[in-house]
Amino acid sequence: MTAGIRFFVLVCGIAVAVFALAKDAAQIPVDKRRQGILTEKPETKVGKVDKDRLVVHRIDVVDDDGTIRLTLASPTPPPIIDGIQYKRAFPASGITVFDKAGNERGGFGVADIDGSAVVTAQDHVNGDAIGWRIMPDGSISFVMNERGAIRREPDLGNHIVPATGNPTRIRLTVAADGTPAIALSDKEDHPRLQLTVNKEGFGAIEFLDARGNVVDSIVPEADSRRSRHR
Repeated sequence: MTAGIRFFVLVCGIAVAVFALAKDAAQIPVDKRRQGILTEKPETKVGKVDKDRLVVHRIDVVDDDGTIRLTLASPTPPPIIDGIQYKRAFPASGITVFDKAGNERGGFGVADIDGSAVVTAQDHVNGDAIGWRIMPDGSISFVMNERGAIRREPDLGNHIVPATGNPTRIRLTVAADGTPAIALSDKEDHPRLQLTVNKEGFGAIEFLDARGNVVDSIVPEADSRRSRHR
């Protein structure tokens, strides 16, 4: 079975599964649905606007215990991991969300670096899990990071400390020159398999060594053109 056929079968399989789920959902009795309904008239509007404009550096949304669960701020507060606050890699302004213990678990913001950058992230308990970055040079990236080992530091009250060396396993990128790529990396954070469109405009699957050199590639369109010109 060719790669194209395998991909077609996979997509069709997903579509069938989604259709089956939708069909099953349509067969759920109304009384069963009502068991999961809190109200059929949720609050979606406010009676009036108290202020047309509010000028502040920071707004905190808290839960019933008073724990900060969301912050809208400029700049955003430094990250909190297991109750300890660390310096942020770069200043940013935007929205930060926190878990029930008050630890940062993600956010959306604008990074105050040269040229400015838009960033979005969701976090493991000890570091970044997934994130988007739109950089000043026009490049775009979406990454998925393996969670680093959970390590506690006795000298810091046995708190979880930020992970180091945890690899980015999947990268979805559009380079500054427009080149798109999806890369899969090994445990050492070296891209080893890449799906891209090369400089000639051909779709390609590339296999890389640990140094980033392409050791083999599959470029069906280029191979087909070479065959026709023999």
